[in-house]
Amino acid sequence: MSVLLAPSILSANLARLADEVARIEQAADWIHLDVMDGHFVPNLSFGAGTVRDLIAGTRLPADVHLMIEDPARWVRDYAEAGAMSVTFHVEAADDPLGCARAIAASGAQVGVALRPATPLAAVEPLLGVIDLLLIMTVEPGFGGQAFRADQVAKLAAARRLRGLRGERWRIEVDGGIGESTIGVAAAAGAQVFVAGSAVFGSTDPVDMLRRLRQAAQESAPPPT
Repeated sequence: MSVLLAPSILSANLARLADEVARIEQAADWIHLDVMDGHFVPNLSFGAGTVRDLIAGTRLPADVHLMIEDPARWVRDYAEAGAMSVTFHVEAADDPLGCARAIAASGAQVGVALRPATPLAAVEPLLGVIDLLLIMTVEPGFGGQAFRADQVAKLAAARRLRGLRGERWRIEVDGGIGESTIGVAAAAGAQVFVAGSAVFGSTDPVDMLRRLRQAAQESAPPPT
């Protein structure tokens, strides 16, 4: 599978979101939208209405990451807003398998996310129904945090497990991704890279995305 870059608008100028998304369209593959409720994580962002408006203004597929309590209650709203994929945290769902099936029934791709302290075993019952496994390399909720190298082993374990199961779900990584860390994550098996401050904090976001793509491609293991 090819390298996919999904810039996170959490680090963009929130007063000019449409412009911020437009300026990276030519170099990005997806746009990553972090939805936070101030409960599951100690931060608050935006809801389905804002997601719908952002999706309507871009050609980029929307990768929606729900950092919220009771995600099953809301997944359909984000799918109906036009999300390509809807990712929920296994730690936040009372019935993770039911939540995954609700996303699939709504027509969106199914993603499940793990906080750093959550073991890979927590999502094994879901692997047969998901399209995307998001491994957090920071504690979710805030942009600009440093990459946690202790999560590299989890990325590698996910890649091995996918190969053993003969499945095709993508491995996504989010947290502290920049020029000095994307190669490590790619070598471990990540295929989708969420980068926020590295992109939107750059004086030339398009050039930064090109450099990130090159670094990931150079480090990615051969396909299995």
